[in-house]
Amino acid sequence: MTSRLSKITAIVGAQWGDEGKGKITDFFAGDSDYVVRFHGGNNAGHTIIVDGTTFKLHLIPSGIVYGTPTSIIGNGVVVDPKALLDEIAYVKEKGINPKLMVSDRAHVIMPYHIALDGVLSGHQGNLAAGSTNRGIAPVYADKMFRNGIRMIDLLEPEVFQEKLTKGYSFAKGLMEKSLEQTLEISQEEIFNTYVDYGQQLKSYIFDTSVELYNAHKSGKSILFEGAQGISLDVDHGVYPFTTSSNTAAGHISTGTGVSFRDIDRIIGVVKAYLSRVGESPLPSEIHGDDAKSLRDKGGEYGTTTGRPRRVGWLDLVQVRQAVRVNGLTEIALTKLDVLNNFSELPVCVAYDVDGERVTEMPASLTQYRNATPIYETLPGWGDLPENIWDKGYDELPQTLRDYIDFIEREVDCPVKIVSVGPQRHETIIRK
Repeated sequence: MTSRLSKITAIVGAQWGDEGKGKITDFFAGDSDYVVRFHGGNNAGHTIIVDGTTFKLHLIPSGIVYGTPTSIIGNGVVVDPKALLDEIAYVKEKGINPKLMVSDRAHVIMPYHIALDGVLSGHQGNLAAGSTNRGIAPVYADKMFRNGIRMIDLLEPEVFQEKLTKGYSFAKGLMEKSLEQTLEISQEEIFNTYVDYGQQLKSYIFDTSVELYNAHKSGKSILFEGAQGISLDVDHGVYPFTTSSNTAAGHISTGTGVSFRDIDRIIGVVKAYLSRVGESPLPSEIHGDDAKSLRDKGGEYGTTTGRPRRVGWLDLVQVRQAVRVNGLTEIALTKLDVLNNFSELPVCVAYDVDGERVTEMPASLTQYRNATPIYETLPGWGDLPENIWDKGYDELPQTLRDYIDFIEREVDCPVKIVSVGPQRHETIIRK
C-alpha cells in the first residue's frame, strides 16, 4: 500500500472574510502542487500582489498566478460559467496559462438564480444579509431542493434539458406566483447559451475528488483555500446574516471529497482589526476618524463589490469561536502595519448582554443585537522598524509582541505567522 507522505494544509477565515487570506494563501501556494477552493462562488474575492503585480480573483484559486500548482474548483463551489470564462481570460491576459480543473459535480449558477437573488433580498428586508446578487443563495437552495444543474450536465444536452425544464419552471413559478416578479429570460435562450459554455469549459471539467485522492497517495502537497470567514458560515455564523455555504474547515471533506482526517495543518487568518461587508449587528464596530483611518490605510473596500467595508476593533469572541469550530492549529495575524501609530488599541474580549458577560458567540439574534463590547485596552507601537520582515519576530516592538501574546492567551491558539505588509515577503514566520 502506498504511504501517505504529503502534507495537507487548510487556510480559513476567522472573522467576516477579508482577513488577508489571499496573501497568506499566496505565501504557501507557490510551494504547493494543488490549490483548492471548497465552497462559495464568485461572491468571494481575494487580492494577491506578486512581484508588484496585483491580481483580483473571485472564483479561481490563488495558486493560478504561479503557473506551477494545479488549481481546483471543488464540488462544494457554485460556478457561474460566464464569470469563470471571464476569469480564465483575465489570467491569460496577464500571461498565465491556467492549470485549472473544475469538479464535474460543482453546481451551476443559472440566470434565474441571479434574478431570484435580488428579489429575495428585498423580500427579506431587515433580515437580508447584504447579498452580492450573484445568485449564490438560490443556487445552494436549488441544490438542496434537488433542482440543481451540475457542471457535468452542461456536457450532456439531453440531461441538461431535462433538468433545466424542472429548474426553470420552479424558479419562474416562485418569482411570478410568490414574489410577484417577472422572469425575463427564456428557457431556450438559457439552454443554448449554457450548452455553449459547457463546450468552452469542457477541457477543464474533471472528477476532482479522484484527482486529489491520487495526488495525496502519491505524496503531492495540497493547499485548501477558504473563502469568507467563520461568522459568515451558514451554520456557525451570525445567521441569517451569513453566506449560503459552510466556511468552516470541516466543509473541506464534503466540498472536495478529501477526507478531513488527512488534513495536517489548519491556519486561521485573523486581521488585527475587524472589517465587514454586508448587513448584521457588529458589536465592536467603530465610526469617525479612527474608522476612516483604518478603512483608508487598510484599503477596506470589497474585492468583489467595491463597497466600503464597515470596520471595528479586533473581536476575540469571534476569534475564540473560529479556533474551536475550525480546530485551528495556528493563527496567521495580518495587517498589523495598519495599526501603526495608534496610541491605544482596544480589543474586545467579551460582550455585555443585558448585564451578563458573554465570552462565546451567541446563537440568539436578540442577544447579539443587544451585545456591547467589553474592551481591554493595550498600548500601540508607533511605526515598525524598516524591513522588519528580514529581522525576525524578536525585533518587533515589545508592545506589538505583547498584543500578540494577549491574543494567544485569550483564544488559546498560537500566532505563528505575522503579516506586516501586503507583499508576500512582508511576512514573519515565528519559530
